[in-house]
Amino acid sequence: MRHTINVLVENEFGVLARIAGLFSGRGFNIESLSVAETLDPTVSAMTIVTQGDDQVLEQITKQLNKLVCVIKVMDLEGKEYVEREMVLVKVAAKAKTRAEILRITDIFRGKVVDVSPKSYTIEVTGDEDKIRAFLELLRPMGIKEMARTGRVALVRG
Repeated sequence: MRHTINVLVENEFGVLARIAGLFSGRGFNIESLSVAETLDPTVSAMTIVTQGDDQVLEQITKQLNKLVCVIKVMDLEGKEYVEREMVLVKVAAKAKTRAEILRITDIFRGKVVDVSPKSYTIEVTGDEDKIRAFLELLRPMGIKEMARTGRVALVRG
């Protein structure tokens, strides 16, 4: 089962390495990881996506809570939350496919953020399924390069 975990940590050097080390040292995989400062510049929020059953998640949560730099750990499974990812895609823009690329981008409420004679760079934000569907439609046109963020999530309300 896939789990999304929000972790509030002290914003100091080495925190990311300690948390990543905790996961790797126990054989847990991090599928995606996003970290950014919160409104309080001394605190950062991490969104970690990992796989495992309830026992694995309980062990991860207990180990995270033991770290001095961790302020709060929250598993979002079973809670209502909003999640988003962002992807930047550089796609080959040949004369015969340019209009189709722009239509697909418009359908997915994306933005063309860079144009060159041979390519478009497009930004799309949404949930994992939306990003996957967008990429599948662009794949036949020739994706040249792609950068994708991990999931970020907040509990509703």
